[in-house]
Amino acid sequence: MANIDKRNKLDEEVFTYEVTKDLKVFIYWKGKRITILSGKLSDKFISKIQLASPKEAQLIMAKATGNFKHGNEKDNK
Repeated sequence: MANIDKRNKLDEEVFTYEVTKDLKVFIYWKGKRITILSGKLSDKFISKIQLASPKEAQLIMAKATGNFKHGNEKDNK
């Protein structure tokens, strides 16, 4: 895992998720909804995330969101 998160961004726990009654999974990045998983994808996600450590869970959520952050987004700080 050390080679995957070289800048330790996943230590900040920027990803969160929520599972709905109908087993849809909403994944958030810094409080903003990024993606919705349903069907087989949500089933697979839920089974993986239940057994994961906090850092592994961050990696699973990062992979599930895909490549959404390209570096050209404005930082509203």
